[in-house]
Amino acid sequence: MKPKRPKIKSIPYEEFKDNETFEKLVEELNQNGVNVIVRKLDDLLDWGRSNSLWPLTFATSCCGIEFMAVCAARYDIARFGFEVTRNSPRQADVILVNGTITHKMAPVLRRLYDQMADPKYVVAIGGCAIAGGPFTKSYHVVQGVDKIIPVDVYVPGCPPRPESFLYGMMQLQRKVKAENFFGTTNRKEKSPLSLKEIRKQEDEIVKNQEQA
Repeated sequence: MKPKRPKIKSIPYEEFKDNETFEKLVEELNQNGVNVIVRKLDDLLDWGRSNSLWPLTFATSCCGIEFMAVCAARYDIARFGFEVTRNSPRQADVILVNGTITHKMAPVLRRLYDQMADPKYVVAIGGCAIAGGPFTKSYHVVQGVDKIIPVDVYVPGCPPRPESFLYGMMQLQRKVKAENFFGTTNRKEKSPLSLKEIRKQEDEIVKNQEQA
């Protein structure tokens, strides 16, 4: 028995050998246009990633209330594709650090960051996450989460308004869209300072302040 030829709905099999058929198709496409976009694969991936960021549900103090407000119906973070919040770091690609990070909480934050898959991002929201906030001279509060994990976007305020929250996320979108996914973004980042080194630095700062 002869093998069956594959059935192609759009063009009969015999017409694949006919160049005139393809020339007619090209003329039709040039006249009427075609709904095909030719771009780099990097651009397509970055467009998809920037519009589907999955934040980790992580809040330690009052900035978490602003996070809840942004996700509610009045501000509707779903318009930007950020509404899919995850409870597991293995399913999230961005940490929104909402609130104060103490020395007791710092190892937990670092562990959550390490469990996330690359590429991953961090947004420091509020004065406490950026630089300690009102606890800037306190012995038990980390003076900025950038000493534990690398931060991509800072959203200042105490607490910041939901509009500021959305603006910060839009800036993160701009950063993701401008990245080169193949070869640069999709790789493991270098780990920042260890917690012991951070505490040594902060102890030295406290001693210098006491002596002054």
